[in-house]
Amino acid sequence: MFMPTSIANLGKDSGKTRPGRELPDDLDPQRLPQHVAVIMDGNGRWANHRGMPRIAGHRQGAKALKELVRCCKDWGVPALTAYAFSTENWRRPTEEVDFLMALFDKLLRRELKEMHREGVRISFVGDLSALAPSLQRTMENAMAQTADNTAVHFSVAVNYGSRSEMVNACRQVAAQVQSGELSLDEVTDEHIEQQLYTAGTVSPDLMIRTSGEQRLSNFLLWQLAYTELYFTDVFWPDFDRAAFADALRAFKGRDRRFGKAEDKVAASLTA
Repeated sequence: MFMPTSIANLGKDSGKTRPGRELPDDLDPQRLPQHVAVIMDGNGRWANHRGMPRIAGHRQGAKALKELVRCCKDWGVPALTAYAFSTENWRRPTEEVDFLMALFDKLLRRELKEMHREGVRISFVGDLSALAPSLQRTMENAMAQTADNTAVHFSVAVNYGSRSEMVNACRQVAAQVQSGELSLDEVTDEHIEQQLYTAGTVSPDLMIRTSGEQRLSNFLLWQLAYTELYFTDVFWPDFDRAAFADALRAFKGRDRRFGKAEDKVAASLTA
C-alpha cells in the first residue's frame, strides 16, 4: 500500500483527447461494478526492479491512481475505494511515515481544486484521529468542498484496519444495548454496518489487488463478504486502463449469487 504522492491535475486533459475515454466495446455498461475497491500493491518492487528508490514507485503509483479515478468517471463506475495507508503501515521507518503524511497533506491541498472541478467527491475511511491535526483539517476541508459532487465517489482508506473497525462498531452497538437504546435480541448486522467507517455506502462489487499477492490484508473484511475478488500480477504503478478493463471483463463473467444456489440446481432439488 502507499500514501498517494499525487492525485494531480485530474482536469487538465480534455475529455475529447484523453486516450481510452470510451468504454471498451466488449464491456457492457449495464454490467459494470458500482463500487470498486483496490489494494494498490507493488510500488516498492516496481521501483526495485528498475534500480530506483521506493519513493519513485510511490510517485508512479500515484499516477496510476489518478488515472483510475479518471477511468471510473469516464467509463461509468460510480465509486472507487483505495487502500492508501493501513494501521500496520505505522511500523515502517518513522522517516518514511512522516514523509508520506506530510506529502499527502501538501498535495491534497494543492490539487483539491482540480479534483473538485472534475466532479470528484472525496471521502476518507479509517481512524483519522491518529493523524496530525493539520492533516485532519485538510481532509475535512476536502470532504466539505466536494460533498455535492456526483461524477465519482473517491474514498481513501487512511490509517484503516478492518479488525479495529469491527471492534469499534461492536463497542458502539454494545453501548446502545447497555444504555437501553437496543435490546440484545434486536441487534442485527445492519446495526453493525451503521457503525462502520463506511456507513451509508454500498459495499464493493469488485476488489482488485495488484502485484500477485492474494490476500486481503485487513481491508474491508465485513464489506467484502460477497465481493468478487480479482488478483493480477501487474505491479500497481503499471495498472493502466487496459489492466482495469481486464479486471472488468473478469467481473462481467462472474455469476454473482450472493450465497444462493443456481436456479437450475434449486429447481432440481424441488422437483
